[in-house]
Amino acid sequence: MLNLLRAPIGKAIAPLGRSLAHAGVSPDMVTITGTIGATVSALVFYPRGAFFVGTLFIWAFVMFDMVDGAVARAGGTSSRFGAVLDSSCDRIADAAVFATLAWWFAGQDQPALLAASLLCLVLGSLTSYIKARAEGAGFSCNVGIAERSERLIIVLVGTGLTGWPFRLPYVQAIALWVLVAASTITVIQRLATVWQQSRAQQA
Repeated sequence: MLNLLRAPIGKAIAPLGRSLAHAGVSPDMVTITGTIGATVSALVFYPRGAFFVGTLFIWAFVMFDMVDGAVARAGGTSSRFGAVLDSSCDRIADAAVFATLAWWFAGQDQPALLAASLLCLVLGSLTSYIKARAEGAGFSCNVGIAERSERLIIVLVGTGLTGWPFRLPYVQAIALWVLVAASTITVIQRLATVWQQSRAQQA
């Protein structure tokens, strides 16, 4: 759904990518820094219920992580390993967000939201796994209403608005359950797409 924004975002961050490449920063360094920053921010802030501040830090590092592609293009250092590293690090950062939310809900005795967080964690990983496995088998799987960008926006906006100074208590719960539904639909969409392609090859 946010694929249409990739081109303008790419143009906006291109100057920063060139500057980092000229300074000798590698795209892998950007990827690892963004992942560590987002993961540590989630671990430090979310288990304490500091949702607004934590969301600001996580979002900042997630946005910084997006610069790795611009650095690779500017320095001519794109590699298949870099693509695998980037995808793997995305899974780490995503897991940190949902796991620390689950940690908070477990401590607050909120089993429904604990379950929602764990479902988001599992379904998000499954969504990415289906795409990777499908592409490895030679299929195209660029479908789904809740890809990584959408998932992060939903959970971070919902969580951030729950914290100070907004304190909107139901937004986070709504966001998590909407994300559970959207992720479930995405899993079904991707499996259906691969099944259709498989049937077409057998015909």
